[in-house]
Amino acid sequence: MRSALRTCVAAAGLVLALAGCTETPSVVRSTAPAAAPSTAVPDATPVPNADLAAQKKAAGIPDCPATEAPAAKGGLPDVRVECLGGGREVRLASLRGPTLVNVWASWCGPCRTEAPFLAEAGRSTAVSVLGVNLTDNGPDAAVAFAGAAGWTYPQLYDADLVFRNRLQVVGLPVTFFVRADGTVAGRHAGGLTSEQQLADLSRQYLGVAP
Repeated sequence: MRSALRTCVAAAGLVLALAGCTETPSVVRSTAPAAAPSTAVPDATPVPNADLAAQKKAAGIPDCPATEAPAAKGGLPDVRVECLGGGREVRLASLRGPTLVNVWASWCGPCRTEAPFLAEAGRSTAVSVLGVNLTDNGPDAAVAFAGAAGWTYPQLYDADLVFRNRLQVVGLPVTFFVRADGTVAGRHAGGLTSEQQLADLSRQYLGVAP
């Protein structure tokens, strides 16, 4: 009996060892300073069916920008996307820069990692930042996350999956760099790992850093 017990224990240990060897590593290996860990965004519980406009205002998320300029050739798709939490829709092709357009979702781990860098960029006067929530668990979850992240810049809610269907955004996050004339200078797929990386990419594509 004891021999059988020892055999079972040994087998269990072997299973655990093998399980540890096949553990999937983290997708994001951040080189950012320790001051901005992936847990920088505190958990936020959405309030279903609550007044989203009131939650948005309390979170410090401003209204979406007016887009009255002609559509830019070489710009974002000429479609309108609703403003998160209500307000005016945004005509993407009429956006002008220099602007960072960051596509994200509240369930996205790399989005959580890069959130502090975008929050800092959102306080810049050199560039504008526009968030686009995609494939999320509802606008209430999006407002809760954006508020917890300290994103004090406008947010869109892409319920029609414009960025997925028209710009082939599949993995999140993705950041687009829009020039002053509205043309898209480039895109960065994947999470941003530091403020310095964001500054370098902004200089590369837009000639200016947050």
